[in-house]
Order: sequence, then C-alpha cells, then structure tokens
Amino acid sequence: MTYKGYTARIDFDQRDNIFIGKIIGIADNITFHGETVKGLRAAFQAAIDHYIADCAATGREPLRAASGKMMLRISPELHARALAVAKTAGKSLNQWAEEVLGKAAHI
Repeated sequence: MTYKGYTARIDFDQRDNIFIGKIIGIADNITFHGETVKGLRAAFQAAIDHYIADCAATGREPLRAASGKMMLRISPELHARALAVAKTAGKSLNQWAEEVLGKAAHI
C-alpha cells in the first residue's frame, strides 16, 4: 500500500480480526489499523496526512522512505562486469542500475 510516496507493510491480527499497518522505510513509528481494506486504506491515508501536518506544525521536515541516493558495496569483479554491461548498452552505470533495480522491483 502506498500513498504520497510512503509505503506500508500490512499484517492481519487474527485475534482482534483487524488489519494492522506500519509505515516502512522511515525512522518515525507510524501505525494504523482497520477492519476492512477500505477502512485500512482510509486509516493509512489519514495517518500520513496527520504525520505531514504534525511535521509542518512542529517545524520539522517529514522523513522520506528514500532519498534517491544509494551506496552499494559489491565485489570489484561485479562492479567491473556491471560497468561493462552498462557501457555496452550505451548507458551510465547509474542509468543501467536504475533500470535493472526498477525491473527487479516491478516498477
């Protein structure tokens, strides 16, 4: 489930018979729940809207799940091979990696 760039992990609590959601990828702890998918989605959107409004009211920047900057540590052999494949495709390593990661993430 995603909304305004935030993503939630959803679990089902069999004991209470409700869906429980948690925003992932940020340090702040934002949770919500609902008895139906429609209710869960509404609670998720309300939680994000409240979080953004609370950040504005307290003068702090809302945390984002990702900045778009990524640093990886890989073997020199893999780095060289990835660079060669990217160059063969006429792309920079960043362009190639973004395309490959996008495909892997089903984007």
